[in-house]
Amino acid sequence: MTSTLSELRNAPAGNVLLKRYLMTRSRTESLIAPLSAEDMVVQSMPDASPAKWHIAHTSWFFETFLLRENLADYRPFDPTFAYLFNSYYEAVGPRHPRPQRGLMTRPAMGQVLEYRQYVDEHMRTLLQSPVNKATSDLIELGLSHEEQHQELLLMDILHLFSLSSLKPAYDPRWARDVSGRRGQFKPLKGGLTEIGHKGKGFAFDNEGPRHTTFLQSFEISDRLVTNGEWLAFMADGGYSTAGFWLSDGWATVQANDWNAPGYWQHDENGWQQLTLRGLERIDPAAPVINISYYEAAAFASWADARLPTEAEWEAAAEAGLLEQVDDVAWQWTQSAYNAYPGFRPADSAVGEYNGKFMINVMVLRGGASITAPGHSRTTYRNFFGPEKRWMFSGLRLARDTRQPGVVNSHDSEFARDVIAGLSAPVKNLSPKYFYDAAGSELFEAICKTTEYYPTRAETGLLAEVAQHIAALIPEQAALVEFGSGASDKTRLLLDAAPQIALYVPIDISANALKKAAALLKKSYPRLNVAPQIDDFSRALRLPADVAGHTCVGFFPGSTIGNFTHPQAAKFLRSAHGLLGNKAHFIVGVDLVKDVDILVAAYDDAEGVTGRFNKNLLTRINRELDGNFNVEAFEHLALWNETEARMEMHLVSQTEQVAKVAGHTFHFAAGERLHTENSHKFTIESFTALAAGAGWSVSDYWVSEEPQVALFSLKA
Repeated sequence: MTSTLSELRNAPAGNVLLKRYLMTRSRTESLIAPLSAEDMVVQSMPDASPAKWHIAHTSWFFETFLLRENLADYRPFDPTFAYLFNSYYEAVGPRHPRPQRGLMTRPAMGQVLEYRQYVDEHMRTLLQSPVNKATSDLIELGLSHEEQHQELLLMDILHLFSLSSLKPAYDPRWARDVSGRRGQFKPLKGGLTEIGHKGKGFAFDNEGPRHTTFLQSFEISDRLVTNGEWLAFMADGGYSTAGFWLSDGWATVQANDWNAPGYWQHDENGWQQLTLRGLERIDPAAPVINISYYEAAAFASWADARLPTEAEWEAAAEAGLLEQVDDVAWQWTQSAYNAYPGFRPADSAVGEYNGKFMINVMVLRGGASITAPGHSRTTYRNFFGPEKRWMFSGLRLARDTRQPGVVNSHDSEFARDVIAGLSAPVKNLSPKYFYDAAGSELFEAICKTTEYYPTRAETGLLAEVAQHIAALIPEQAALVEFGSGASDKTRLLLDAAPQIALYVPIDISANALKKAAALLKKSYPRLNVAPQIDDFSRALRLPADVAGHTCVGFFPGSTIGNFTHPQAAKFLRSAHGLLGNKAHFIVGVDLVKDVDILVAAYDDAEGVTGRFNKNLLTRINRELDGNFNVEAFEHLALWNETEARMEMHLVSQTEQVAKVAGHTFHFAAGERLHTENSHKFTIESFTALAAGAGWSVSDYWVSEEPQVALFSLKA
């Protein structure tokens, strides 16, 4: 097994495909490291496979479909393996019966690992030379296939261990699913939408073709159902009330004597659950997993809701409405696994990969805690029989819009703020609502435009002074970042200050926060990352992890300029109370400069900022039943000399009426909808602002032209 790691270290830097191949193969080897030879040969049920078989089969795939076809004079490691380790490919030939894989005591595990190394050596030879697109695509399929078997391997091991009276732990250090609040329903407006793979990057054939489908307006929970909610279902007779269940589901419950999710067991102290860490007490706030489709549908019926369709799930995920998308459990949908319009499997043997299973199974979406990093996509279609539950499967609820007794989207904070802003004498919208999933992506694009200097200037200045800032940070400090977004600038400070023990990013965008936290955990394994979904301007508390750490606040962009001066002072006072009396606060501001530079930064030639501004209307249409004609508004950026701020507006091009959340708003031709302010400062004006909020300036640094500044504030 060490040979793959050695090859990975020695792979040419430019050979991306070879590196990806070796990294994937290395991860598989790391997953079997905690297992004994005995663990790896046993098959616990016909649906599962021994770990030894997974190791051999994934090598068989590369040997059969790539090495035999593309490497001249390739000799198979052992011709009998073609029969032993074929899974279901009829076009390739006969195979060992699936339910009897656990009877293969030979070849021994040592010989299977030799087989794996043999295949790796020849794949390295194949990948040393350029390969054509068809071969490259087949290799990508093989790697994704292996990642699927990595997940299956963990599922199968947990099932095997569940049958042991010892209830052993696979890995006591395996990460826990994050506990949290219960889900809240988020609305999504109906209409025509497109689903399916967009054609960029790898996807399985069943993810396409991309096509148009119609959605009724609906609501979907932003989080998964918890163990606590499931316990309430059980206490209310969930497993003994036939009315909640589909007919086949009720028969399955009766036949198998189910009274709880898979791997749950009860003793005198209550319910326990077998996990990869071993046997543990049930955490009521953690998401429920290891449930079948039948159980998920029964719970949804009990909860006066339903499961989402896969189209609803994908539309909501694309809109950034969902948390726990792919890092806890695959989520059952109410959609049967069928072909998309225009789907046709490949003519070759690999065409058997998905299409042949499109019968009697249901679709799950998302991903799980055991899914390989980077393997999931919002278009990914997993599928299992409705009675299966050894997978890491959970559920989120959906419901039709405006059911009796259901609070709808018009009662949300977003709706209240929009209605208040559009009802004001000067119509305005809060810039905090720019950052849905599409808005976050557009802002990242803005930062890359030629005209938008702040990000480059701020990053350059932070890189230059990071060591100076690091000297202010005590050992085992907690770095608290307000409005963290992608946390890109944070890395400069984390690299300069390894003494930081805890990082708390606070952001309103769950999507951006999840992505950033996952990347940082991978890059800084020793750093405790405790993300907090919150409006950073109103955060009232920090995570419990902060206790005992000295806090250092971090607000490196010029976002404080989006506040009015009274709002900025209020935020600084709030941050003072949140961070504590011994805190430092690093704050970035944009400085007053030439008007032409400022206007160009907020009205780039490519129109990215304009699209970012208009996306706010698109979000209102989607989430609040709005009917804005987005193209009837033009983006306007201007400098307000009196207030020392850049302003963004949307200007109505005609006299028009817009409806939002049941309210009607009139726009005159030329009327402005004020969407953002960005105040600019001098050293003196920001020092005075900070002083009024209880902070003193201990140091500051200014970049080269166009100038931005970083201030070090002391409480």
